[in-house]
Amino acid sequence: MTEVSTAERELGTAFLPRFDANGLLIAIAVDSESREILMVAYMDAEALQKTRETGLAHFHSRSRGKLWLKGETSGHFLRVEEIRVDCDQDALELLVKPEGPACHTGARSCFYRRLDGDTLRKFIP
Repeated sequence: MTEVSTAERELGTAFLPRFDANGLLIAIAVDSESREILMVAYMDAEALQKTRETGLAHFHSRSRGKLWLKGETSGHFLRVEEIRVDCDQDALELLVKPEGPACHTGARSCFYRRLDGDTLRKFIP
Protein backbone atom coordinates (compact mmCIF):
# COMPACT_ATOMS: atom_id res chain seq x y z
CA MET A 1 0.00 0.00 0.00
CA THR A 2 1.40 3.40 -0.92
CA GLU A 3 1.64 6.10 1.70
CA VAL A 4 -0.73 9.05 1.27
CA SER A 5 0.75 12.51 1.81
CA THR A 6 -0.78 14.82 4.39
CA ALA A 7 -1.51 17.41 1.70
CA GLU A 8 -3.20 14.81 -0.47
CA ARG A 9 -5.39 13.65 2.44
CA GLU A 10 -6.20 17.14 3.76
CA LEU A 11 -6.51 19.16 0.56
CA GLY A 12 -7.22 16.65 -2.19
CA THR A 13 -10.54 15.39 -3.52
CA ALA A 14 -9.98 11.65 -3.02
CA PHE A 15 -11.75 9.88 -0.18
CA LEU A 16 -8.87 8.36 1.79
CA PRO A 17 -10.25 7.42 5.22
CA ARG A 18 -7.58 7.23 7.91
CA PHE A 19 -8.38 4.35 10.23
CA ASP A 20 -6.58 4.13 13.58
CA ALA A 21 -4.31 1.29 14.70
CA ASN A 22 -7.42 -0.78 15.51
CA GLY A 23 -8.86 -0.20 12.04
CA LEU A 24 -11.51 2.24 13.28
CA LEU A 25 -12.58 5.81 12.71
CA ILE A 26 -15.03 7.95 14.65
CA ALA A 27 -18.54 8.41 13.26
CA ILE A 28 -20.79 11.11 14.70
CA ALA A 29 -24.49 10.74 13.89
CA VAL A 30 -26.25 14.10 13.64
CA ASP A 31 -29.96 14.66 13.01
CA SER A 32 -30.14 16.17 9.51
CA GLU A 33 -33.02 18.48 10.48
CA SER A 34 -32.31 19.63 14.04
CA ARG A 35 -28.49 19.21 13.82
CA GLU A 36 -28.58 17.59 17.28
CA ILE A 37 -25.76 15.11 17.93
CA LEU A 38 -27.48 11.76 18.37
CA MET A 39 -24.60 9.39 18.99
CA VAL A 40 -20.89 8.74 18.55
CA ALA A 41 -19.68 5.34 17.41
CA TYR A 42 -16.88 3.71 15.44
CA MET A 43 -16.72 2.42 11.91
CA ASP A 44 -14.30 -0.02 10.38
CA ALA A 45 -13.91 -0.45 6.61
CA GLU A 46 -16.76 -2.97 6.45
CA ALA A 47 -19.19 -0.72 8.35
CA LEU A 48 -18.29 2.23 6.14
CA GLN A 49 -18.81 0.16 3.00
CA LYS A 50 -22.18 -1.20 4.19
CA THR A 51 -23.33 2.29 5.18
CA ARG A 52 -22.45 3.63 1.73
CA GLU A 53 -24.09 0.66 -0.02
CA THR A 54 -27.35 0.61 1.94
CA GLY A 55 -27.88 4.17 3.17
CA LEU A 56 -28.36 2.78 6.68
CA ALA A 57 -25.83 3.50 9.41
CA HIS A 58 -23.62 0.52 10.20
CA PHE A 59 -20.95 0.61 12.90
CA HIS A 60 -18.29 -1.61 14.39
CA SER A 61 -19.39 -2.82 17.80
CA ARG A 62 -16.28 -2.82 19.96
CA SER A 63 -18.02 -4.79 22.72
CA ARG A 64 -19.20 -7.51 20.33
CA GLY A 65 -16.24 -7.22 17.96
CA LYS A 66 -18.40 -7.27 14.86
CA LEU A 67 -20.46 -5.32 12.36
CA TRP A 68 -23.59 -3.71 13.80
CA LEU A 69 -26.51 -2.26 11.83
CA LYS A 70 -28.01 0.47 13.99
CA GLY A 71 -31.62 -0.54 14.52
CA GLU A 72 -31.19 -4.23 13.71
CA THR A 73 -32.91 -5.24 16.95
CA SER A 74 -34.77 -2.06 17.96
CA GLY A 75 -36.05 -1.02 14.54
CA HIS A 76 -34.63 2.46 15.22
CA PHE A 77 -32.58 2.81 12.04
CA LEU A 78 -30.51 5.83 11.09
CA ARG A 79 -31.02 6.68 7.40
CA VAL A 80 -27.87 8.39 6.17
CA GLU A 81 -28.55 11.42 3.99
CA GLU A 82 -24.99 12.73 3.75
CA ILE A 83 -21.52 11.78 4.92
CA ARG A 84 -19.13 14.58 5.78
CA VAL A 85 -15.43 13.98 6.26
CA ASP A 86 -13.17 15.94 8.63
CA CYS A 87 -9.94 17.59 7.49
CA ASP A 88 -7.59 14.66 8.04
CA GLN A 89 -10.20 12.01 7.20
CA ASP A 90 -10.17 10.20 10.55
CA ALA A 91 -13.71 11.16 11.57
CA LEU A 92 -17.05 11.22 9.80
CA GLU A 93 -20.19 13.23 10.41
CA LEU A 94 -23.26 11.28 9.34
CA LEU A 95 -26.27 13.49 8.67
CA VAL A 96 -29.12 11.12 9.41
CA LYS A 97 -32.87 10.84 9.56
CA PRO A 98 -33.54 8.84 12.75
CA GLU A 99 -36.40 6.34 12.81
CA GLY A 100 -36.89 6.44 16.56
CA PRO A 101 -34.58 7.04 19.52
CA ALA A 102 -30.86 6.83 18.76
CA CYS A 103 -29.79 5.76 22.25
CA HIS A 104 -30.10 2.20 23.52
CA THR A 105 -31.63 3.67 26.71
CA GLY A 106 -34.61 4.92 24.70
CA ALA A 107 -33.47 8.55 24.80
CA ARG A 108 -33.65 10.51 21.54
CA SER A 109 -29.91 11.18 21.76
CA CYS A 110 -27.11 9.48 23.68
CA PHE A 111 -26.33 12.97 25.00
CA TYR A 112 -29.28 13.34 27.38
CA ARG A 113 -27.34 14.35 30.51
CA ARG A 114 -25.28 17.40 31.39
CA LEU A 115 -22.57 17.76 33.98
CA ASP A 116 -23.62 19.93 36.91
CA GLY A 117 -20.66 20.09 39.29
CA ASP A 118 -19.94 16.40 39.90
CA THR A 119 -23.50 15.28 39.16
CA LEU A 120 -25.12 14.20 35.91
CA ARG A 121 -28.54 15.74 35.35
CA LYS A 122 -31.00 14.66 32.67
CA PHE A 123 -32.24 17.36 30.35
CA ILE A 124 -34.47 17.63 27.32
CA PRO A 125 -32.87 19.57 24.48
